[in-house]
Amino acid sequence: MASIEPAAPARAGAVYQNEEARRQAEHARTDRARKMQTLELQRENILSQRTSNPARRTALEAALKQIEAQIAELG
Repeated sequence: MASIEPAAPARAGAVYQNEEARRQAEHARTDRARKMQTLELQRENILSQRTSNPARRTALEAALKQIEAQIAELG
């Protein structure tokens, strides 16, 4: 009788690939969430600043526009 090799080694490789893909997806998700949180905090900081200086106001508006574009890009 021929011996039958267990399927575990081939399956273990498939599980490893699935586990690695899951880890990569989780890492990408947490990285995106961290970036979004940072951008939201920056946005809140800009919105909370009050100034009567026209140059400073222009700079804040430009920064806000850039941050909102990045937020929209992240989705």
